Parts: sequence; structure tokens; C-alpha cells
Amino acid sequence: MSIEHYILNVETEAGIGIYNLTPQITQLLESSAVSNGQVLVFSRHTTTAIAINEYETRLLDDIKVYLKKLAPPGDKYLHNDLHLREVPPDEPENAHSHLMAMMLSTSEVIPVIDKQLGLGTWQSVLFFELDGPRDRTVSVQIGGE
Repeated sequence: MSIEHYILNVETEAGIGIYNLTPQITQLLESSAVSNGQVLVFSRHTTTAIAINEYETRLLDDIKVYLKKLAPPGDKYLHNDLHLREVPPDEPENAHSHLMAMMLSTSEVIPVIDKQLGLGTWQSVLFFELDGPRDRTVSVQIGGE
């Protein structure tokens, strides 16, 4: 069994952003030695997430509105009491971003079948930025035969 590891860099914009990683992962898989196995996609940050869903503009807008309802940015959070802990001077008040990330997931595993991602017709691998703008990294591990 072969295991290959890659890092994807994602430069995000302000606020909540949803980015389709499917093309980059497909490109990695095309150059991979693995024909059948799995791809693990893992977010390396506490205010980002990974999910599989449809990449459709109106749905993405609905998701952003829904996440803001779950963890409103303007609410009072203990994590945002920055004066009570040692933090860098540019530390944002981002408790809502951490809470949103917990509602999603840090990773997804996708089957690889004959060098193709085993996704359904409308499924895409999505990266969620919940505290942008930032430079982010996503770990991609391809394993199999």
C-alpha cells in the first residue's frame, strides 16, 4: 500500500468563505501512483472546516446565513475576553468562528476508484474559512494501491 501526502495552500477572503477543493484534489490524484484507495482531506486550523456538499452559489449563501444564525458574530463569548489571557496584539475576537467549525468537521475521507474520486454527481469537497482573510493549509493524504 502506498501513502502520499500533500499540502494545499488556500488564500481566503474576509469573513466566511467556502472554497471548492475538488479540482486540486483531482489533479493530485491524477499524478498519484494510487488507483484504488482513499483520500483523506484534513483542515489544519481551528477556525476552518471540511465538508462534502454541492458547490452552488445560492446554497453557499444559505450555508453562510445558517452558520451565522448558529453562532452570531456579535454575541458575547468568553473566548473573546482577550484582556483576560495572553494573546498576540492582532488576535481577533473569533469565538463564533471556533463554534461554527465545531458544527462542521475537520476532515473527510473519499473513496478512490480507478483513479477517480468516488463522489456523487453533485458532491464537491468544500473548504470552509470561518475567520478570514488568512493564508490556510489543508493536508491531503492519498492511500491505496
